[in-house]
Amino acid sequence: MKLMKWSVRAKMLGIVLPTILWLSTPNVWAHKEGQSEHQSYKLGDFQLESGEVIQDFSISYVTHGKLNTKKSNAILLASSLGGNHHRVDFLVGPGKALDTNKYFIIATDAIGNGLTTSPSNSTKQPGVRFPQFNIRDMVNSQHRLVTEKFGITHLVAVGGASMGGMQSLQWAVSYPDFMDAIVSLTGTVRTSPWSIGIFEMSIKMLKIEPDWNSGNYTKQPEQGWRLWTDFVLAMMANAPQGIASRNPTPQEVKDFLIWWEDLWLARGYDANDMIYQTEAINLHNVANTPGMDGDLTKALKSIKAKVLVLIAKNDLLVSTEQIQQDALLIRDHRVVEIPTLYGHFGASPIYSPADVDFSNRIVHEVLEAASMPTIR
Repeated sequence: MKLMKWSVRAKMLGIVLPTILWLSTPNVWAHKEGQSEHQSYKLGDFQLESGEVIQDFSISYVTHGKLNTKKSNAILLASSLGGNHHRVDFLVGPGKALDTNKYFIIATDAIGNGLTTSPSNSTKQPGVRFPQFNIRDMVNSQHRLVTEKFGITHLVAVGGASMGGMQSLQWAVSYPDFMDAIVSLTGTVRTSPWSIGIFEMSIKMLKIEPDWNSGNYTKQPEQGWRLWTDFVLAMMANAPQGIASRNPTPQEVKDFLIWWEDLWLARGYDANDMIYQTEAINLHNVANTPGMDGDLTKALKSIKAKVLVLIAKNDLLVSTEQIQQDALLIRDHRVVEIPTLYGHFGASPIYSPADVDFSNRIVHEVLEAASMPTIR
C-alpha cells in the first residue's frame, strides 16, 4: 500500500517512471511522438586530455528550435551525472527560459552516459578497458560538435545542472570568448572535498558485492545499485526538510527508499558508466585547465561571460559556501539561491513546480540581458 501511495504521489508530481527527466537512463530512453529526434555526430578517434584515445567516438545530442541565418541564437546544454539530453527540459520550450521560438538549443549527452560513447556501448574499449575521461574532455567533445557539425563560432549561452553545471563553468574557462552567458544550476568550478568523499563512497557501494567482479560483471550489481540509490538519490540529493515533509513516519521513509531503488533499477543504468562519470566529477577543477597552471584565481579571472550560478538551499551534495566564495573571483557573476525544500533536487522538476518556476524566471532574466545584442 505504501508503494502505491508513492506511485500516486509520482503521478501527481508528473514524475511517473517514463517521464523522469534527470534520472532517465540513456540506453533505454524511448523518444515519444513530438520529441526532438535523437542524433549522433561521429568524431572518429577522440584524444583525451590525458593523451589516451576513445576509439570510434560519437557524441549524442538533440536540438530544439531553429538556427538562424547568422548562427547567432544557439545555446548549448550539458547533461548531469546519470542524466541525458532531457536533463533541463523543464527550462526548454516556448515561453520558458530557453524559448525555442527564439533560441536554437543543442542538448548534448556527456561521455559515459550510455548514449555518447561510453564503457557500456563501446565495441572496441568496453567496460574497464575504456580510458578515464574528465569534465574538460566532455567540453572539448561538445566544442567539436558545435563548430564542426553546426559551423557555430559563438553561443548565446552554455548551461546545465549538477555535472552539467560543472561542464558549463568549464566551458567559460576553456573557451572564454565563445559565449555570452553561463547558466550553472547547482554546478561548481571545482569539486569540494566533501563531495569527493560522498562520491567515493558511492563508487564503493557499486563495487561491494561479488557481482561486481572487478568491473567485468555479466549482470548489474543489484544490491550495490540499491545502496547507491538510497545514498545518492534518496538522501544526499534531497534535504532533511523535504524528506520530512513528505515522509513523516518511519515506514514512509522506508517506502521512499524502496521506491527510489525500484525506479532506478528499472532504468537499467550501467555501473561502469556511473563510476567513470563519478571519477570525472571527482577530478573536476577548472584550475587544472591547460594554461592555468593550477591557479584557481587565474582560471576564474579569465572568464569573460556573464555567469549565473543557481545554488539550492540545503544542498547536501555540493558545498554552496564554496560555490559562493569561488564566484567572487568571477568578474561578472550572479549567485541566486533556489528557495527549495529539496536540496540538490531543487534544480529539477522532480518535486516542486515552484522550484521550476523560480529557475525559469531567473534564467530568463539573465539570458535576456546577455542575448539581445547577439541575436540582433
